[in-house]
Amino acid sequence: MAAKEFGTPIYVYDAEAISAKYSKFISAFNVPSLKVHYACKALSNPHILKLMLSLGSHIDTVSLNEIRLARAVGFSSNQIIFTPNMISADELDQAIAWNVQVNVGSIRLLEHIGQNHPGLSVGIRINPHIMAGGHKKISTGHIDSKFGISIHQLPLIKRLVQALDIKVSGIHMHNGSDIIDSHVFMTAADILFNAARDFVKDLTYLDFGSGFKVKYFDQDVETNIEKLGNLMSKKFNAYCDEIGKKLSLYFEPGKYLVSEAGYFLAQCNQVKQTTSTVFIGLNTGFSHLIRPMFYDAHHEIINLSSTSKDKRVYTIVGQICETDTFAINRLLPETTPGDIICLKNAGAYCFEMASNYNAHGRPAEILMEKDGLRLIRNAETFDDMMRLVPNFDTVLT
Repeated sequence: MAAKEFGTPIYVYDAEAISAKYSKFISAFNVPSLKVHYACKALSNPHILKLMLSLGSHIDTVSLNEIRLARAVGFSSNQIIFTPNMISADELDQAIAWNVQVNVGSIRLLEHIGQNHPGLSVGIRINPHIMAGGHKKISTGHIDSKFGISIHQLPLIKRLVQALDIKVSGIHMHNGSDIIDSHVFMTAADILFNAARDFVKDLTYLDFGSGFKVKYFDQDVETNIEKLGNLMSKKFNAYCDEIGKKLSLYFEPGKYLVSEAGYFLAQCNQVKQTTSTVFIGLNTGFSHLIRPMFYDAHHEIINLSSTSKDKRVYTIVGQICETDTFAINRLLPETTPGDIICLKNAGAYCFEMASNYNAHGRPAEILMEKDGLRLIRNAETFDDMMRLVPNFDTVLT
């Protein structure tokens, strides 16, 4: 077992599960040109990125360092799309210098491109003003969102494009995460199609982002990707016929591809009974997995060690000096110190959001492949955290 070989806390990712999810996604669509750009913000370990590259995926980035990482593992410039928000003009200039496809999400940066890079082909990120997503913090297409240019500013975009010699090669939108209903995507598609009509001359792609819902427990619902693929393919192909131009259909799945392939393993430090609650205290905390505290996210939790038929209701918490509660009132087998506890659906936005709070190092990452387990990131030690402190050995004496 990974916990025995590498210790805890630890992240484990199933390479075959990621590959199967990628194959399922691309098989759902029937269009002449489909390009999947893996949203590497979900899980950016270089070995995961290399796996995505080997599967045929392109890559979606949101920062200059993500672009650098993508280039370092082998993605070419024409496989990288850059969809940032609230970046500086200098950062935008650097991305342009690296010849990656840029999706612009603000009027100010669109003006900057026209004034400093005339004739450049760019994508434009539209905010469709659709409230969608599983939590208000992961809904990005509503009217109060910081993401994208308002759909109501299309006349201004059109004037700027004409006046500043900007070539619009793509129209992009992303409405949020954990969207269940395929018809939300189809409503957004109608908005995107209508917005794109003004830019058909230079248009080469339409980018629908991502946001597909995954299962968090056995009876949970998920986006029916086959149904979505069928509906979207028909609508997209008909649109291309209507405008007389064959476009590429882009998606940027992240969580959909890696979430269910990830497992977070931690050890029970102690079981503590208070007047009202029985706690399982783990040797980790929200410094390693913050989603339940940040998004009220649900992660199925299992005890990998206990064979007890007796079950108790537990609240599972971490060792951080904050209220870091992973789950409340979960029915688990009788648990004792030393048991290995597994949190499922830990492949997306878990390690990526890990920190060194309370001076805890970040966990190791393991890739589970056909021929066994492979360490793809060492656990972070205290010395690793202190390496930027001058003469820290002397300080500690």
